Amino acid sequence: MDNLFIAIAGNISAGKSTLTKILAEKFHAKPVYEPVSENPYLADFYKDMKRWAFHSQMFFLSQRLKDHYLLSKEKGIIIQDRTIYEDAEIFAKNLFERGFIQKRDWDVYQSFYETILNLLPAPDLIIYLKASLPTVKKRIKKRGREFEQKIDEKYLLDLNRLYEDWAKSFKKAAILNISVDNLNYIEDPKKLDRVVELISQKLGGRQMLL
Repeated sequence: MDNLFIAIAGNISAGKSTLTKILAEKFHAKPVYEPVSENPYLADFYKDMKRWAFHSQMFFLSQRLKDHYLLSKEKGIIIQDRTIYEDAEIFAKNLFERGFIQKRDWDVYQSFYETILNLLPAPDLIIYLKASLPTVKKRIKKRGREFEQKIDEKYLLDLNRLYEDWAKSFKKAAILNISVDNLNYIEDPKKLDRVVELISQKLGGRQMLL
């Protein structure tokens, strides 16, 4: 089949990595996961967001730029866990709105991002996993990452608000909205079949088959 680049977006613990893994295995695709453990600022960021916000976001943006560029050159099916767009238009924007990133740093960040946006080819499809606050909190607790356990509710709610605004206004790629509050692909394979069907419809009937 033709080359196919699908990215999966969503709040913390929305299930991006899980769906990336499932789709990659099902369709013999290459999975590309979010480099959370590689970010040297992340643990410090959750302890002191104002001190480390700009550093952490610049790391994510530069890493995502490298990943996205390399993926655009790949052949076959690519499934990416989180997009470069979310880093800038949701996570970094949220930190700026909360006063954790100074205006001077934000202007530098935005200038860098806007240049990237004009240069990078967009994915064929972005799957946005919509998760309510209770779902996000439950999954954060279950995942058990120590540095995530003390994230305050307002931070998560603000991310959800920005995700909704972004999903409605983003024009670079087609977006498929999927609510995951009651979606369990592992326990109910039929739900995965439905997700695959929705993906195919959004891609204009293209089949995810090698």
